[in-house]
Amino acid sequence: MSPTRSVVVTGASRGIGHAIARRFLAEGWRVITCARADVPDACGIDPNWICHFVADLADPAGADAFVAKVNALLGTAPLHALVNNAGVSPKTPYKERLGVLNGPIAGWKEVFELNFFAPLRLSRGFASALHRGQGAIVNITSIAGHYVHPFAGSAYSTSKAALSGLTREMAAELAQLGIRVNAVAPGEIRTEMISPEYEALVPRIPLERMGSAEDVAGTVFRLCGEDFAYVTGSEVFVTGGQHLY
Repeated sequence: MSPTRSVVVTGASRGIGHAIARRFLAEGWRVITCARADVPDACGIDPNWICHFVADLADPAGADAFVAKVNALLGTAPLHALVNNAGVSPKTPYKERLGVLNGPIAGWKEVFELNFFAPLRLSRGFASALHRGQGAIVNITSIAGHYVHPFAGSAYSTSKAALSGLTREMAAELAQLGIRVNAVAPGEIRTEMISPEYEALVPRIPLERMGSAEDVAGTVFRLCGEDFAYVTGSEVFVTGGQHLY
């Protein structure tokens, strides 16, 4: 691969992850992605969308295999950014979010495997390539990791709180490699995955609207650029001000 700036984006087949990948493409970066599903055929038209891997990062073997494939693709070339976006907020068979008193404990472990351990595995796996690129890591956390959210569920919320803590620790440890680590915490973002119940939360948002996937993507992109070269260990709330209350 050429020394053109490169980024790895997880969970890029739809929603926020797809918007993030497309923002980097629009800025001329080379993009490598993964998701449990394939991306639309139209994505293959752009020659800078180097490769998309269908991978289940909740499976440790799947995460390790993805890292190995990307590192083989990179060779000795640097990686300039890693965006840990893939995440899950499953429901019980009774259509409830996993909580403290409902749902199997095994379900909690599955949530943490993707929302917490996968970012840790990928950050470790790409540390050498990111060191070569003096790159940046952005972890996608959530407003639900900081406040009790009516629809998120305890398993999802605590996994995102853990990822916020991991972001700070990674920033401290990876600074010695010249790698910056930050997080972006979205609030209510309108995507194809959002359900009608979320409309009830709009009156709590000072900007009086839900955010867009592009709102998140723009913030992620800027955190990976030179304008933020002295920013690490921070978490940016993309919530329209909802986190103020």
